[in-house]
Amino acid sequence: MPKVSEFFGIAIYFFFNEHGPPHFHAYYSGATAMIAIEDLRVLRGQLPPRAMGLVVEWASLRREELRRAWAQANSNRSVDPIEPLK
Repeated sequence: MPKVSEFFGIAIYFFFNEHGPPHFHAYYSGATAMIAIEDLRVLRGQLPPRAMGLVVEWASLRREELRRAWAQANSNRSVDPIEPLK
């Protein structure tokens, strides 16, 4: 389960060999959400509104990198880090 980014207490992870749709996992203060890369909808779980807003802002800026990380994780390759939100 590689961590690809962390910002404002939010950690972003990919799991190896997961099934679609392409998504990432966001963790914040005990809360977790699985978020689709293409439309940024929450597939499972929940984050506090402020944390979710930051995740959506970050993911909107990093969509191509998220797609690449998904492909890497699903090919059992190491996943490149993704620049955090600043």
